[in-house]
Amino acid sequence: MSRSADHDSRMANMTFAEVYPHYVNKVERKGRTVDELHQVITWLTGFDQPAIQQAIADKLTFEQFFQRATLHPNAHLITGTICGYRIEEIENPLTRQVRYLDKLVDELAKGRKMEKILRMAPTV
Repeated sequence: MSRSADHDSRMANMTFAEVYPHYVNKVERKGRTVDELHQVITWLTGFDQPAIQQAIADKLTFEQFFQRATLHPNAHLITGTICGYRIEEIENPLTRQVRYLDKLVDELAKGRKMEKILRMAPTV
C-alpha cells in the first residue's frame, strides 16, 4: 500500500500522549478497562504500566515510542482493516506499528476476547 510521506511524517511526529486519552475513552465507552488497555499495549510493545505512564509524561512521539518498544514476535499476526487500509499492506514500518496498536484497541473496544486480541494459541 502506498502512503504519502507527509502522512507517515505526521504519524511519526504525533505523540503517544495525544492519542492515549482517545484509546482510554474508546475502550471505557465500550465497557472495557484501562487495565485491559494496558495489557494490550504491554503485549504489543513490552512496556509495563510505569513505562506507559513515562511515555505519556515524556510526550514521546510515536517514532520515539516504537523505537523504545520491543515489538511482540506475534505482532505480524495482526491483520485486517483499520481506517480503511489493510494493515499487512502498509509499507512504512512505523505507520504499520501505529496501526497495529490502533487495531488492538479496536478489537478490545469491540469486545473481542483477550486471548484472541493477544494472538494466543488456544489452550486445550
